[in-house]
Amino acid sequence: MQDAPNGFDTPMLGLEPADWLAKLEEIAGEDGYYQPLGPRHHAVLIEDKPILLVTFESIDTIQARGDTGQPLGFELVREFGWSHMCLLCEEDTWFRDPHVYAYFDRMADDGFFDEFDQVIFYGAGPGCAYAAAAFSVAAPGATVIAVQPQATLDPRLAGWDSRFPQMRRVSFVDRYGFAPNMIDAANRAFVIYDPLEEKDAIHAALFARDNVTLLPMTHMGSEIETALLNMQILFPMLAKAGTGTFTAGAFYRLARARRTYMPYLDTLLRAIESQKRPFLKALLCANVVRRMKAPRYMRKLELLEKAALEGKLPG
Repeated sequence: MQDAPNGFDTPMLGLEPADWLAKLEEIAGEDGYYQPLGPRHHAVLIEDKPILLVTFESIDTIQARGDTGQPLGFELVREFGWSHMCLLCEEDTWFRDPHVYAYFDRMADDGFFDEFDQVIFYGAGPGCAYAAAAFSVAAPGATVIAVQPQATLDPRLAGWDSRFPQMRRVSFVDRYGFAPNMIDAANRAFVIYDPLEEKDAIHAALFARDNVTLLPMTHMGSEIETALLNMQILFPMLAKAGTGTFTAGAFYRLARARRTYMPYLDTLLRAIESQKRPFLKALLCANVVRRMKAPRYMRKLELLEKAALEGKLPG
């Protein structure tokens, strides 16, 4: 563990946007820089060696997490002394902006990414995960971890995805456009999604490539990054990516944390109840009760056992 730059323990939660960005610039200090990229995007770099984490984040999402109010990568800067490049958006933009393109063009032309032993691109949610995949082409050989990414919002290819009408006039066919093609230069890419979220699953399928590992997480819903954070497995995932040991097996070993994550268990229970499978429901409730203090699951199990004795099992 290395010493983090001064100011990294400073809470930034609840600051107004201008004050928040000023604090970000102050923290970057002598160890990096802050740079606006046009009117809606920003870049901050904390430079150390030998591992670089590149994250794409929304300022609103950072503030909504309610922890430190800092970008996710700051945690790994504190813990491991990594370098961190954070690309920020003030709205949901999918980072489709010529200023962002020019920034990555310059970094690639300068050979910046070549200075690191390992480069990891990370993003979560439709726009930020899309950007992590799309801009990874600037750093050939990088590792990409994209949580619920979109492949494109080009109406010709994704007209079936009507969730973001405000993006219909934004071009996804020019620079850094179709994200699945942009990860061809990555060493490895991992796409995490819930296959029961139909539109997310279709986008994930578009990323299928020889260097891409699809990591389905059934019953995790539409807020997978929040779940990864709450289960305390997101940072171990990124740490393994930094050491080159992140694999499907490593991911699913970490994901066993779902077994004690109540939102996941509740979603699974509701799915079983909707299918009217009382025996499977009893097995789930018995398993949860055996491992955890879960009064609601105990009550459901007792009702099932009583119904079984009476010869009638509910769904």
